[in-house]
Amino acid sequence: QVQLVESGGGLVQPGGSLRLSCVVSGITLDRYGIGWFRQAPGKEREGVSCITMSDGRTYYQDSLKGRFTTSRDNAKNTVYLEMNSLKPEDTAVYYCAAGLTRFLSLGSRWFDVETYDYWGQGTQVTVSS
Repeated sequence: QVQLVESGGGLVQPGGSLRLSCVVSGITLDRYGIGWFRQAPGKEREGVSCITMSDGRTYYQDSLKGRFTTSRDNAKNTVYLEMNSLKPEDTAVYYCAAGLTRFLSLGSRWFDVETYDYWGQGTQVTVSS
């Protein structure tokens, strides 16, 4: 059974930081990329970042480069999303997802929701004073 479990969300003030974690089980991680997505109320789900578990290549949504960093710990089957200088517009439910790297890399589908096979339940991030 494949499971992705996010944690680390919460309420943070503007300018603050949070680190989200995604623990993955039930798949051979080296074959996958792990993406982070977010969805704000009334908006479509959008890609935030992706990391390939075999070699650690990272991809970021252009608008988030420099503030968000994704990393992996293969020994713990865990992917992280470090978020800094948070803004109210970063408020959303954040999801991690797993997709086969060989498909994600075709046409650079790193942020294509349809290319991901497995999803976590999401964790709420609220940026507010």
